[in-house]
Amino acid sequence: MSDGDTEGFSEGAAASDGDPRVLLAINAILSTMFGWTIVGGLSFLDVVAFDAINVATAAIVIFSLTYLLTMS
Repeated sequence: MSDGDTEGFSEGAAASDGDPRVLLAINAILSTMFGWTIVGGLSFLDVVAFDAINVATAAIVIFSLTYLLTMS
């Protein structure tokens, strides 16, 4: 392996933005998990009910905020 091959890989990896679909998928999964945790904690404190609508709402809000902050 020559020095040109290793430099080419590191330059390519540093310049790559990646696939935006992967970013969106990871954001959706992590936002849902975090929303589930937040709603679960608030349900434990008897602040909100633990149901799918509250988890989905929290996930959408977290997803949107994360998307706006990272893409701007």
